[in-house]
Amino acid sequence: QVQLVESGGGLVQPGGSLRLSCVVSGFTLGDYTIGWFRQAPGKQREGVSCIGSDGTTYDYDSVKGRFTISRDHAKNTVYLQMNSLKPEDTAVYYCATDPYGRSCLTGELDGMDFWGKGTLVTVSS
Repeated sequence: QVQLVESGGGLVQPGGSLRLSCVVSGFTLGDYTIGWFRQAPGKQREGVSCIGSDGTTYDYDSVKGRFTISRDHAKNTVYLQMNSLKPEDTAVYYCATDPYGRSCLTGELDGMDFWGKGTLVTVSS
């Protein structure tokens, strides 16, 4: 049974940092591309970062240079290190599996397979 569980969200001031975790179970971490997505109030869900089965990473322009995606096979966990946070980063953050390694790069939500329930990040002073 595939499961993804996000954690690490919270309230942070602008310019601050947070690290999100996505613990996966039911499959081997290196078998799939894993993506981080976010959904702000009243907006569509959008892509944030992706890490491929081979470890290649991709960051969307909105977070490039500020966010870093990584993974720890021993802990079955994918991380999203978020630095220099801005109020516009406020959203619920989700991790999801990409069975064919294409949908995460294009932000095609329908192509993502399994989703976690999300963790809320609020950036505010």
